[in-house]
Amino acid sequence: MLVDLHSHSTCSDGLLKPAALVERAMQRGVDMLALTDHDELSGLPEAREAAAHWGLRLINGVEISVLWEDTTLHIVGLCVDPESPALIEGLAGIRAGRELRARRMAESLALAGIPGSLEGARRHANNPELVSRAHFARYLVEAGHASDTNAVFRKYLIPGKPGFVGHQWATLTDAVHWINGSGGVAVIAHPGRYPLNQQQCERLLSDFAAMGGAAVEVVTGAHTPAEFVIWARYAQRFGLQASAGSDFHGPGEGYRDLGNVPVLPAGCKPVWANF
Repeated sequence: MLVDLHSHSTCSDGLLKPAALVERAMQRGVDMLALTDHDELSGLPEAREAAAHWGLRLINGVEISVLWEDTTLHIVGLCVDPESPALIEGLAGIRAGRELRARRMAESLALAGIPGSLEGARRHANNPELVSRAHFARYLVEAGHASDTNAVFRKYLIPGKPGFVGHQWATLTDAVHWINGSGGVAVIAHPGRYPLNQQQCERLLSDFAAMGGAAVEVVTGAHTPAEFVIWARYAQRFGLQASAGSDFHGPGEGYRDLGNVPVLPAGCKPVWANF
């Protein structure tokens, strides 16, 4: 069974509408797909309808922005209840802060000689409540400031570079409780992307497991094969299951296409085994 438990639609920062995302997944042989838009659940009904049409199993998902020890992390929720009041309220609170962050990002870029970035980013955003770094990145490529979005994130929008703005996201405890309270399972997304040393990684995994976190994204687009093994070992050490997902945003963007998800390293317990 081909499983891809991390993907995005136009309801957050993806390039494909939910139905088109599901159709592409079907065409690429995916059997089980999770739509995990950033801080947003609105794409799930359309995706669910398309999945029923194509005979693909859709997992209700979300990717929640979290601040832990001054580091921004992402926690994926799988098998969440999109009608959960606590989850809905929590995500709405996160989205409310994104508008201010977007304005501050645009001000930072303007000081670096790049005016009009907020308007440009909004042209790339289907959801007005979710103007994200990805939308700014697409505008910067469009305006000729970088060759592609990967190049953008080497020059802009990251700590110490123009356009980066820190933000008070949800706490790790909040995110895990919202997910678990909705009947879902919490997964640390692409852990190899975060600027954490070994001691911080161990502290994060220990905290996460103690809060009721379920899994680590071992295989993901941003990880190298060597990192698959590293994070598989971390998962085993802390009693966590393993997840796998492309983190697909759109054709030609990111590291992997839908369904391009290698098998988990030996010894991992797949998080989807009990779905």
